Amino acid sequence: MGIVDDDIARVRDQTDIVQIISSYTQLKRVGRRFTGLCPFHTEKSPSFSVNAEQGLYYCFGCQAKGDSITFVREQEQLDFVGAVEFLAGKAGITLNYTDKHEGEDRKRRARLHELLDQAVDWYHDRLMNSPDAGAARSYLRQRGYDAEIVKAYRIGWAPDEWDQLSRALKKSNPKLSDNDWIDAGLGKLNRRGGRYDFFRGRVLFPIFDAQDRAMGFGGRILPGSDDPAKYRNSADSGVYQKSRILYGLNWAKTAVVEADEVIVCEGYTDVIGFSQAKVPRAVATCGTALTEDHVKLLSRFANRVVLAFDADAAGQNAAARFYEWEKKHSLDVAVADLPDGVDPGDLARSDPAELERAVTEAKPFLAFRVERALSAGDLSTAEGRAKTAESALAMVAEHPDALVRDQYAMDIASHCRLEPDLVRRILEQGPKAGAQNRGRKERAVVRPRRRREGPELEAMKLAVQRGDEMNALITTELFADDTYATIHHLLGQYDSIHELVAQAEPDLADIVQQLAVEESPNEPDDVAAQLWGSYLQRRIDDCVRRMRTSASSDDLREVNADLRWYREQLELVRDPERRVPAVHSLLSWLQPASEGDS
Repeated sequence: MGIVDDDIARVRDQTDIVQIISSYTQLKRVGRRFTGLCPFHTEKSPSFSVNAEQGLYYCFGCQAKGDSITFVREQEQLDFVGAVEFLAGKAGITLNYTDKHEGEDRKRRARLHELLDQAVDWYHDRLMNSPDAGAARSYLRQRGYDAEIVKAYRIGWAPDEWDQLSRALKKSNPKLSDNDWIDAGLGKLNRRGGRYDFFRGRVLFPIFDAQDRAMGFGGRILPGSDDPAKYRNSADSGVYQKSRILYGLNWAKTAVVEADEVIVCEGYTDVIGFSQAKVPRAVATCGTALTEDHVKLLSRFANRVVLAFDADAAGQNAAARFYEWEKKHSLDVAVADLPDGVDPGDLARSDPAELERAVTEAKPFLAFRVERALSAGDLSTAEGRAKTAESALAMVAEHPDALVRDQYAMDIASHCRLEPDLVRRILEQGPKAGAQNRGRKERAVVRPRRRREGPELEAMKLAVQRGDEMNALITTELFADDTYATIHHLLGQYDSIHELVAQAEPDLADIVQQLAVEESPNEPDDVAAQLWGSYLQRRIDDCVRRMRTSASSDDLREVNADLRWYREQLELVRDPERRVPAVHSLLSWLQPASEGDS
């Protein structure tokens, strides 16, 4: 499968190689040639030469050479077909493929990228110019994002309305199909076939692939919002797979290649913060843990990966994978020693020099974990030194290289004032079960989580175990507990509980696994009515508070009307004979998007 030969020849012939290369390095005409500094290696005197007539380049310093396709492959880390498509897109050339189905699939993906690009522009314009984005603009200014940053990262605003994007794109794309609307991840269809937007009332960070093609969005609610999901990412779609996409790679790739190092963090604002701190080689995962697909992608650009997130938590769950990836993809994985409890985005504003130092002095992954274990130990007693050594050795034992394990064993013996040969023997035999159990117990209480008892807990059990029955009666907004609200939202994002557990953060995955095995003696109808009752009572309490503070007679009338209605609904859901139709009616009222009403 591939592109027909005639089209490849057209791309080579019609590509302006000088224009392409000038996007990466400045060229100057000298006679019939163009010269400049080589984009493939660092130099002070120009040794890079381009023959525009024949479409070829050559560097007399590093011997890099080739045509426009070769150049794009090297600079953008693309395969041959990808490089030809990249150049064809810039030249406006329509390609034909040796496999008809492959050609149709690539055309479809191109349509989705174009549709997403239009959405990026619409959301960005809404943020910059619309009155309803005033609060979003204020929030971004408070975060230190001026207009220049907002434009550079094409940040946008999704209005808190059901179908504004859908209407706008329909005007510019009269033939926009429902399949393309859904496959682009921009929205869904309600029960009557009407379109509604996926993002509402959120600041949007558009996500691009390494070739600057729009793939999806990450959305953040504004402070003070009652939406339980602080962040919401595009669902996997025809072009967006979160396990393969890294936010910011399109902007960072040049700096990454130059430094031969990439920084991986957790949030969009962290990426922007690193750039503001003059460390422009950071990328972020998009609502998921680092995967091998991410690592494989990064290995095309750099040989060193610096983790700028909670490496202790990562170490507990992914140490074996990190070591496997280091060997398989010829990478060095290091950890930036950031101050506890401080996000890189916040540190970029308060102390950018400290952020840069943390990256410059990043330590190998295992060294970071071992040093943390040793520094946390009590070396004042023989028992304390033994426990400290056991804790550190448990981490060292996970490393697959015997020579590396031996070096760390010697360091641990010296630090804990123990006999080196004894430490080596313990390491060879495997860490003691007691030490492993202590480590697990200590980790289990790092982030204790109290579970809200009552109808919310029972509803979550049934939502996990009897999803179709329970979720037909409830919605995420009913949960006052943020954790339950987040889990219920995630239940709708994955095809199975197994997939959710595999992709979710460890603490959430643990709760889901517990919910899946805990028996609930209740029926969905009973629990749904109780959950709705709790929700309505919160609304009633809110109305009472509003009445106490309302200064306008119009406001009082409105609040009184709301209060009467909520009390009527509460009576209905408490009536065994009327609660089921009442619940269905309330569900349509609270989720107009699912019913097509705004």
